[in-house]
Amino acid sequence: MFNRIILLFTLILPFHASFAQPTINIAGSSTILPLMADAANAYQAIAPTIKITVSGGGSGTGINAVINGIVDIGMSSRQPTATEKAKLSENFDIIDIARDAVAITVSKAVIESGVHSLSLEQVADIYRGKINNWKQVGGFDKKILVIDKEPSRGTRHVFAKTILGDAKARAPGANIISGSNNEERSIISRSKQAIGMLSHAWLNDRARGIALTLDNGKTVSASPADVLSGSYPIQRSLSIIVAKKRSKTLQAFIEFLQSPALAPLIKKNGYLPLV
Repeated sequence: MFNRIILLFTLILPFHASFAQPTINIAGSSTILPLMADAANAYQAIAPTIKITVSGGGSGTGINAVINGIVDIGMSSRQPTATEKAKLSENFDIIDIARDAVAITVSKAVIESGVHSLSLEQVADIYRGKINNWKQVGGFDKKILVIDKEPSRGTRHVFAKTILGDAKARAPGANIISGSNNEERSIISRSKQAIGMLSHAWLNDRARGIALTLDNGKTVSASPADVLSGSYPIQRSLSIIVAKKRSKTLQAFIEFLQSPALAPLIKKNGYLPLV
């Protein structure tokens, strides 16, 4: 009787396994997450047998998750660190899918108080704690609420490398450490005196990107025009990381992400296509 049960189980298992739904798991950058969620929905509409799950956690989370085989695709809004590159080695592909700018973001009231632009040095001094009141840069007499991001966040790496000279630089002037773009935008929007860093796509009326005055005196913003011209200094590629050895199912989705079909979704989410 026992042998019959084992034989029956052996016969049934392949039958059920043949109906398993192919799944693609994606995690990482909260900057890329809305775009990837839209791409997943669009792809599942033309390939309904594929299940795609998308979650955030930050670029560092995405890179480590794909390295460790926890997910199929890692999303990253920064370049891998030297340590990460060593782990990625020759076994993974880093594929750019869009471009983005990191906006120095302030509360609406800050701009209304008279602060219309900041120099890169002023932003650095705010994060280093050397400037702590908006009146020091032409605004109202209010203490600056300085928002930093978690170390694993891609937005933080790009910001710190450009503004503080080192992607891992500390920000002793920071009052709050935030996580996702959504979390940071909420803090800035609720405040009247905050400064932070957000993907250009996450700006709104209450969390506004402030212009930057460069060393040559030119004022630039995180606008598409200044990003495409190369004049805005805090910009980056939005990338996915995937193992070189991948299934046909995964490869088909990667090809979709590299196709012209992604361009409308990139623009919808406030980013810039590569071409």
